[in-house]
Amino acid sequence: MSKTKAAFEAIKPDFGRSFTYQKFDARNTNKNQGWHYHPEIELVYVNGGNGKRQIGSHLSYYQQGDLILIGSNLPHCGFTDACTGNTSESVVQMKTDFLGSDFFEIPEMKNIQRLFEKAKGGIAFSGNTKKKIGEKIEILEYKSDFQRLLAILNILNELAASKEYQVLNADSLSMETQTKENDRINTIFNYVKEHYQEAISLDEMAELSHMTVPSFCRYFKKVTNKTFVQFVNEYRMIHASTLLSETTKSITDICFESGFNNFSHFNKSFKAFTGMSPSDYRNEQQTVLR
Repeated sequence: MSKTKAAFEAIKPDFGRSFTYQKFDARNTNKNQGWHYHPEIELVYVNGGNGKRQIGSHLSYYQQGDLILIGSNLPHCGFTDACTGNTSESVVQMKTDFLGSDFFEIPEMKNIQRLFEKAKGGIAFSGNTKKKIGEKIEILEYKSDFQRLLAILNILNELAASKEYQVLNADSLSMETQTKENDRINTIFNYVKEHYQEAISLDEMAELSHMTVPSFCRYFKKVTNKTFVQFVNEYRMIHASTLLSETTKSITDICFESGFNNFSHFNKSFKAFTGMSPSDYRNEQQTVLR
């Protein structure tokens, strides 16, 4: 049985810098796709493409790019891969005190401080904010270090003022706990990520977590505000949504490839999750993406 733990990502800015900025494209892909977490706040702009978004216990599917702000120590997966179809991915990472321990305490920074608080649950920005801020993030590549710093502050200030956002994990899977607890929940998430196409029993998850089945169920519900079965089904639904939008595979094939072993149950679950049948969902997505 796999017991892969989420990696703690140690982010070290280049000498002389207080933050990191990276841009990935087809020639320089982002290889950090597994579950990981770090104390740095992370701002990610995905230019175009469609993909899965998994932050904390939140699962969703984005279209036509994404702009996300991820709080400190909030576990997440990579947002792009070879199948995403995006043009590029830009990532800014910074500690909450990257400008000094008291900088964000001054009156002019209160809005950004509140933004960082919201980011503990992960924030996805949409509409004009995604487009406008995405462009500003991409041109950081051509700025000097000092210009980048000023631009990042401006970007954070604009994000703090935006109303085009959704807090992805409102109940916030806080990882500001002991390392042992971080490892436990991330091990569970990693296992689901690797095995969601298979049957996953509560017995094996309890064994993986070194708990009894009742203890595991209580623990998982307390941490994520979801039952384990609900979480796994949501993960499978997101995968099915991706296949329905991006492939011509039959709905029956998608059902079984997503980890469901009963077509009737898949249809019923998918409608409960999205509000429409798999065929209606596919038709709607094809209309949107034309």
